[in-house]
Amino acid sequence: MHSAVLLIEFGSILLALGLLGRFAGRFRLSPIPLYLLAGLAFGEGGLLPLGASEEFVATGAEIGVILLLLMLGLEYSAGDLVTNLKSHYPAGLVDGALNALPGAAAALLLGWGPVAAVVLAGVTWISSSGVIAKVLGDLGRVGNRETPVILSVLVLEDLAMAVYLPIVTALVAGAGLMAGSLTLAIALGAAGLVLFVAVRYGRVISRFVSSDDPEKLLLVVLGLTILVAGVAQQLQVSAAVGAFLVGIALSGEVAEGAHTLLSPLRDLFAAVFFVFFGLHTDPASIPPVLLPALALALVTAATKIATGYWAARRAGISVKGRWRAGGALVARGEFSIVIAGLAVTAGIEPSLGPLATAYVLILVVVGPLTARYTEPLARHFTDRRSAHRRPAEPVEATEVSVGD
Repeated sequence: MHSAVLLIEFGSILLALGLLGRFAGRFRLSPIPLYLLAGLAFGEGGLLPLGASEEFVATGAEIGVILLLLMLGLEYSAGDLVTNLKSHYPAGLVDGALNALPGAAAALLLGWGPVAAVVLAGVTWISSSGVIAKVLGDLGRVGNRETPVILSVLVLEDLAMAVYLPIVTALVAGAGLMAGSLTLAIALGAAGLVLFVAVRYGRVISRFVSSDDPEKLLLVVLGLTILVAGVAQQLQVSAAVGAFLVGIALSGEVAEGAHTLLSPLRDLFAAVFFVFFGLHTDPASIPPVLLPALALALVTAATKIATGYWAARRAGISVKGRWRAGGALVARGEFSIVIAGLAVTAGIEPSLGPLATAYVLILVVVGPLTARYTEPLARHFTDRRSAHRRPAEPVEATEVSVGD
């Protein structure tokens, strides 16, 4: 009887997610806010609380995080990461300073303490690579001159995750200074070792994993990823970092083939992850944090625009391209929820989960709009300012007769 209820509940969730995804696709929207809303509906305090399938959904959500980071790693080769780090690290530093500090400051102003401040800093810092990539494709900007600047900022954020996630994992677990330092040292050492091995022996690793049979390739890559993620989690480094490093280590045809095979699985389990996050957020807890979330969204939308503008200006992009780069970076999404999920699972500050949910819901909707309209609005206001500053035309003198 229990298994029947589990199948019914889980099947209903997947069906609902599929219909929501189709609805979002019809209007060219990101499905992330709809998945979060579905989680709110199925969670405690929602319309249809789950019972039997919640533990199963939790396992699926964990796999979803692992696949998200694996697919992220597959996007880049170790050489690409090293090149971006050398060439664009100033943009990464500006990005972190402008966008992480508002989140940390907000947590401290709300009285949530230093651990919550570090978590909320990550929530406001990391842009949504998935949403941004889709928006750039929809707007036909993939070949624009500012697009490499946008991608370089995203790559640096993704690389920073390999350092940031172990820190957050240690903090939310309540590890002391020594344990936290050891965790970070292990994570940095593992990341450095993987980058070195991937640069020097990437072809050997890919040849070992490679297979002409899609089924065998899928099983080997997925099995290796989950195994490494489990070992990383056992070492208190973070399963997500382990998956990310596996993705970096694979390159060439293996990475392309694995990306194609794993994309549907990633989308499935990522959707389950968003539902799981929503399950742990009581809808009644969102209204009290809605104003802080809105204020934080406005501030960090402006700081992301400033980040993109500065990075594009440094790269010699025209003014129009600078505004387009800034507007494209505004969207937050999957990784903001991943970071907040660590704190929610550990029981850090009850209001953090609802605030992160509201924050992501706002910016995942606003992000595509800022990508489309930031540059036209900036041009409009610039033209109006120029018109006001333009000197008035001299008025020709007219002759007036004495008899008038």
